[in-house]
Parts: sequence; C-alpha cells; structure tokens
Amino acid sequence: MSRLFTENLSVGYGENLIVKNMEITIPDQKITAIIGANGCGKSTLLKTMTRIITTDQGKVVLDGASIHTQNTKELAQKLAILPQTPESMPDLTVGELVSYGRFPYQKGLGRLTKHDKVMIDWALEVTNTLSYKHESVDALSGGQRQRVWIAMALAQDTEIIFLDEPTTYLDMAHQLEILELLQYLNQTEGRTIVMVLHDINQAARFADYMVAMKQGEIVKTGSPDDVVCHDVLRRVFHIDASVCQDPCSNRPMCMTYNLIKQSITKQAN
Repeated sequence: MSRLFTENLSVGYGENLIVKNMEITIPDQKITAIIGANGCGKSTLLKTMTRIITTDQGKVVLDGASIHTQNTKELAQKLAILPQTPESMPDLTVGELVSYGRFPYQKGLGRLTKHDKVMIDWALEVTNTLSYKHESVDALSGGQRQRVWIAMALAQDTEIIFLDEPTTYLDMAHQLEILELLQYLNQTEGRTIVMVLHDINQAARFADYMVAMKQGEIVKTGSPDDVVCHDVLRRVFHIDASVCQDPCSNRPMCMTYNLIKQSITKQAN
C-alpha cells in the first residue's frame, strides 16, 4: 500500500467545490506531475494534501493515518511543500532562510544543533547554493532564489516534497536546471516528488506518473504515455494536439496543437 493517498476527497470555498470526490494514490519514491487547465484545482489539491487547506469531505492518508490527526511537527518531518509564490523574506541571508527548514526538529529555545547545521550545508551544497550562503535572498536572481527555496525544503529532510509550479517565472535554462535537480534528488535520495506543472512536455519528460485534472476531477492517471495523448489532451485542455515521441527522452511530446472550435448556431431572425 502507498504511503500517501486520498479517500473521497472534496474541497471547496463556501459552496463552490474545487476538488470533487478525489481518489488519488501517490507512487512512493517516484516523480508525480499534476497537469490541467488554470483553475481546475491542482494547487488546491496540493494544499489539501499538505494540510494547508482543510477538507470538506474525505481524507488524506499518510502512513496509515489521516494527516489531520497527526502531530504538526511530526507531519512536517514527513512532507514539505514549496508554494507557487513563496512569501518574501526581507533582510534574510540564504543560510538563515534555509535554516527555517529545521524548525520541525527544534526543541526548547530552538537553537540549531550540530546536525541541523550539517543538514543546512548539505541542502545548500546539493542545490548548488552554498557559495552564497551569507548573501541576502533579495539579491539573488529568480533561478537562484528558487533553488534556495528548494534547499529549505530539503533541509526539512522529508521523504515527500510537494512543489506548486516550481518553474514559474524562470527562463528555459533555469526551468531545466530545477527539474534536473528534482530528478537527481528522486534518483539519488529516493525522495517522492509531487509537483504541479503547466508545461505538458516538461511533465512528460520528468515524471514517472501523471495526473490529469479537469474541473476538480481526475480525467486520467498513469504513465506519461497513458496521459499525454490526443484524447486526454482534448478532454483536459480542449485542444487538438499532435503528439509524437521525443527523440532524446523517448517520452511523449506535444508537437503542436490547435484550439477545438465550438460550433456556433446562428439564430434566424
């Protein structure tokens, strides 16, 4: 049985349900990518699975128990989340920001232990940000800041990491850098990665498992070959897509697409 899954999960704001009767299982030690049109509930699902948002119905189960019954610090030792737009941290150095990832393990006065400092330096090193440990976060480029935020999540030392659109606002080179870093962490550290991505081709290239959503419901789950296909993209994005095989990754790739035009019936006067 998977460590993390949902049962009959529904989440909404007021009477408006955003996620509806969701049944999803996250493969352990794999990269899962969630795709779908804007407003389909992807970010809401991530926030619910990390207990930022409460459920209206159903539950999220981690290690055999609902996450809403688990101790907050103990839960934070199991999973971490990098939101779509992390809050600005003025006047903080890179090292200080990454040290926040050790909060779930701190006791008493909250002083950093020797092990905490080792984990902070490891997270900085693996994300290639150790060289600016003492620099201000605000002085960094977008790609550097994104890697620092990932370093904070890594310092939290969780086996599961959630990321909401980790490549947003980054150029193509920095997007690839972030995704290759996450792939490296998955393959060398065995971290379970769950991320929302807008770019279908990036999702197909880096994910082992994909979830396609539409209007708060699952349309299709499975391998990239199962999900990135003409019929699914038509249902999820309302596009007529041409899908081929990427010669480098041997994964499916959307070459081009057109909007599916709605027929318009003119009423006679």
